[in-house]
Amino acid sequence: MTPNIIREYDNQFSKIDDIIKLTLGEPDFNVPEVSKRAAIDSITGDDSHYGPSLGTQALREAIADFMQTRYDLTYHADKNIVVTVGATEAIYDTIAAFVNPGDKVLIPTPTFPLYESDTLILGAEPLLVNTQDDDFLLTPERLKATLDEFGDDIKVLILNYPGNPTGRTYSDEQLKTLAEVLKDTDIVVIADEIYSELTYDQNHHSIAQYLPEQTLILNGVSKSHAMTGYRLGFIAGPEDLIQGPALVHQMAVTTTPNPMAAAATVALGTPAGHQATMEMNDEYQDRRDYLVNALRDLGFELDTPEGAFYLFPRVPEAYGDDDPAFVTDLALKAKVGTVPGQAFGPGGEGHFRMSYASSKATLEEAVSRIARFLEEQ
Repeated sequence: MTPNIIREYDNQFSKIDDIIKLTLGEPDFNVPEVSKRAAIDSITGDDSHYGPSLGTQALREAIADFMQTRYDLTYHADKNIVVTVGATEAIYDTIAAFVNPGDKVLIPTPTFPLYESDTLILGAEPLLVNTQDDDFLLTPERLKATLDEFGDDIKVLILNYPGNPTGRTYSDEQLKTLAEVLKDTDIVVIADEIYSELTYDQNHHSIAQYLPEQTLILNGVSKSHAMTGYRLGFIAGPEDLIQGPALVHQMAVTTTPNPMAAAATVALGTPAGHQATMEMNDEYQDRRDYLVNALRDLGFELDTPEGAFYLFPRVPEAYGDDDPAFVTDLALKAKVGTVPGQAFGPGGEGHFRMSYASSKATLEEAVSRIARFLEEQ
């Protein structure tokens, strides 16, 4: 294990005066007012005792309604949902529940590095599959070839979509074809859908629609409602699968904080909460469109992301595949902080991640600085 590389670069670049940091996946919006009020009411109402281990009844019911309304997925509050301390805890709980030392966890890359780190903590083996040649998506052909090679050693497949760092996501048909490959196996699919509410060119679909008995969905309010500091996530899945993660959660953290649960309940369960997400989504799409066009005008090669709030351009040709060198130069000379693609595993080399979870004015200034840097180079 090594420290989180994203955080390492962010900490390093934070020491540079006047730096514009586009490093972290940290929304620049404030928490919706309806959620703030709910948290305050919980505190002033002395809601200070242990809540249920699985999460408050009101929040689990709100989650069940959210999943049904938004994604046509049926989960029952009392037996299919576990509330966690952010989606980060949900990642650990689900991997821990299904692997023993020596088991393999299939992780398409480039992707969020925590999946690999948690797998290593648990003594299992990350099986990193480079998807760069397949437009940063796992294809059924690549999946089948990997399963044929490693067979029963693979216990878990992790899918993150819309993806961090690429912003790519899967269409309904693509998920259906992946499910066809997986349906005759015992592999548990951990579908990290934390960015599901932030999609721009197509509606979000879940592989749970086609593989319900093998899929656990991870989600939360950090990205969709700018509530990263509230640390509220959840796991949803069939009763027989979710019992293991529920036990890991219970032993690790006991339960989640009641005021934060109250805030998440109204975020997911009220029209005002949904409206706040839609307004953020519209702003993210505007920023995406601006930044994609601006970077292409500067000569960068990049795909248009379909979700989340990241771009994953190629570094300039002069740097080859040395993305750490480019990112370091950009920070020191242009004072724009980004993250090297190598931080996200095989297939990330030669790219860099930019978060556009910053104001339009900040992004415009960042583009101006990058333009001057390229001219000087």
